[in-house]
Amino acid sequence: MINDSFRYVFSFVGWVLLQVLLLNNIHFLGFINPFLYLYFLLSLPSSVSRDMHLLLGFLLGLSVDIFSGTMGCNAFASVLLAYLKPYTQRLFGPREYNEVITPSLYSFGTIRYLQYVSFLVLMHQICFFFIEAFTFVFFWNTLLKAFCCSLFTVFFIFSIEYIKQR
Repeated sequence: MINDSFRYVFSFVGWVLLQVLLLNNIHFLGFINPFLYLYFLLSLPSSVSRDMHLLLGFLLGLSVDIFSGTMGCNAFASVLLAYLKPYTQRLFGPREYNEVITPSLYSFGTIRYLQYVSFLVLMHQICFFFIEAFTFVFFWNTLLKAFCCSLFTVFFIFSIEYIKQR
């Protein structure tokens, strides 16, 4: 239990540092940025309580917001992701599990994991970019930005999972 807590703390700090020091400086084609810190929330096991998911989502998003200057956009979108995660996990997760499960490519299978990650990342990105824009004037541009960033993020999350599985 204590070892798991230390592992989660180090993982949390590592994902925040990776996001703010490296990934926030990547702008592929001028506007596509990977949001790889979401992998921390996506890979939390089902044994972590719903309240803890929401708290970690808020703290993770707030930590990225502080260093990115996005004034709460990441915090709000990350709490939304943490809120939707249990429902999405039941929808796309394995049908026959009754025990604690850690969402991964191995435990869900390729197609179900792709659906799980894609849905949650897309919801996060749509929420984030529309709050950041704070207008619907550029609706299609904002939606395109959210979709492209989601594809980029899902690709990187799948790469990490594929490497972990090997």
